[in-house]
Amino acid sequence: MYTFLQYISGPALGAVIGYITNDIAIRMLFRPHTAKYICGVHVPFTPGIIPKEKGRIASAIGGAISENLMNKEVLEKTLLSDEMLDKIRLAIDDFFYTQLNNNETVEQFAAHYLTDEEIATIRESTCDEIAKLIIAKLRDRAIGTTIAHAATQHVIEKTRNSVAGKIRAEKLIEAVASPIESKLASHINEVLHDQAPSMATKIVYTEADKLLAMPMRQLFEGHEEQLEQAKNSIVSIYRTIISDHLPRILEGINISRIVENRINEMDMDEAEQIILSVMKKELRAIVWLGALLGSIMGTIMMFIN
Repeated sequence: MYTFLQYISGPALGAVIGYITNDIAIRMLFRPHTAKYICGVHVPFTPGIIPKEKGRIASAIGGAISENLMNKEVLEKTLLSDEMLDKIRLAIDDFFYTQLNNNETVEQFAAHYLTDEEIATIRESTCDEIAKLIIAKLRDRAIGTTIAHAATQHVIEKTRNSVAGKIRAEKLIEAVASPIESKLASHINEVLHDQAPSMATKIVYTEADKLLAMPMRQLFEGHEEQLEQAKNSIVSIYRTIISDHLPRILEGINISRIVENRINEMDMDEAEQIILSVMKKELRAIVWLGALLGSIMGTIMMFIN
């Protein structure tokens, strides 16, 4: 019996020592979270390796992700893959055919994504900008000249085709047309200059309110034939944005800094739980591997002695 215990004691002791030392080593990766002191003397190996090197680890992980996992080449390949483009086309199809059965008004639909104040602000700013363009065009003196010329030509043409035309009355009208046209153009320009702001603003706001009150399905009905063209246009714009602007987007986002800051902001308990949730099985395997190696070393030492 003594001989049997003698044979198993070495391997068993080695296994226990290997298990415990590996378990302690893994725990020391995370704990303690802060430095410890005894009578003012810093206790070695505190804080744990990960808490102590948290800043450097965060910087290294951020750099590795930015340079190797989420760089321009990798993201461009993913974002411009056939699978991604097919998903975009499918999303457009789904949106289009969903809206064909959507009885919500445009304003109600927009309310899912914007507040009432934001909708009102967009409506007002858009209408004002469109009204400014229309007012500028209406106040162009060429408008009055064009309208007056069209009006006089219409009168002359009507006269030529009427009874008056048969008695050559259009000759008289043509003779006085030029001064009348000039006077009419001046009058039209004056009216447009004074009335353009109110006219344009009223028209634009009225049409905007009609659009907001229109059912979503009405916007899409009858445009099935344009769907394919719309998809191609959207995909083309998407390709251009990714191809031409991805480097600038990545530079603006600064993935490395985001990852680094997020890791640094993490509480060590949270970071420990995340790492353990991902590598718990592997870390446990390391502990048992320590037990196995300790057992082997104990067996070897027993035969050496």
